[in-house]
Amino acid sequence: MTENSKKPIPVLVSGALGRMGSEVVNSVLNSKDCELVAAIDKNKKNNGKNISQLLNLKSSEVIVSNDLEASLCSISQLYGKENIKPVLVDFTHPDSVFQNTRSAIAYGISPIIGTTGLTPSQINDLSIFAQKAEVGCAIIPNFSVGMVLLQQAASVAAKFYNNIELLEMHHNQKADSPSGTCIKTAEMIEEYPKKYNESLVNEYQSLKGVRGGVRDSGLNIHSIRMPGLLAHQIVIMGSPGETYTIRHDTIDRKAYMPGVLQVIRKIGSFKSLVYGLEKLIF
Repeated sequence: MTENSKKPIPVLVSGALGRMGSEVVNSVLNSKDCELVAAIDKNKKNNGKNISQLLNLKSSEVIVSNDLEASLCSISQLYGKENIKPVLVDFTHPDSVFQNTRSAIAYGISPIIGTTGLTPSQINDLSIFAQKAEVGCAIIPNFSVGMVLLQQAASVAAKFYNNIELLEMHHNQKADSPSGTCIKTAEMIEEYPKKYNESLVNEYQSLKGVRGGVRDSGLNIHSIRMPGLLAHQIVIMGSPGETYTIRHDTIDRKAYMPGVLQVIRKIGSFKSLVYGLEKLIF
């Protein structure tokens, strides 16, 4: 529930019929302190249909809409005079997430962004916009508590290792690579500033890209896209005589839902952009 009200938190879900969106819808419907007020999805054949019937979930009167802007407008007007802050949970596509986020902020609705693919420049623009509007905004590359713990461990261990490579593996319907989660992990490692993976030999590649992508810090990132995978990340650190490996595997999207609900409950107390789940659970 919101900090200043015992009424449920109004939640809009964008990408409501997708793999992640449908899990969010289910979690919100079964939550005691959240209320599903809008379900947005681009699939036109489902426009106007009942979301609960489409997904075979707990009964709800919410119907699917193809129009995010109209949904944001109506919910903003409905709750504008009440002391309740609606939130938008977005699991859509990298091509639309930036505009979706800006639109939510413009209507005074706190966006919670699980869609990856935003560029550093876009995140900076959204941060400035959210701060000016005094609207809480959460960009969360990964809602898994286990992944946050991996990132924390990697950032601490970076002090002791000069050679670090990252491998991320996802299903082959993921549009962006490397994943936002892996980029976030690299950024946290780079908070200990130094040059990583300095070569001891004159390297050459007979196959372009075989060593993965290389960040300015020297960190190597390797991406795999394959059916049968969900979301997996490995951080390998090495020094003479040893390697230190940290791994996280997501085997079901339900793993993300406690993190999603935690952010829904907390983002209303913020008036600016928050990047990373660790900012909201520690």
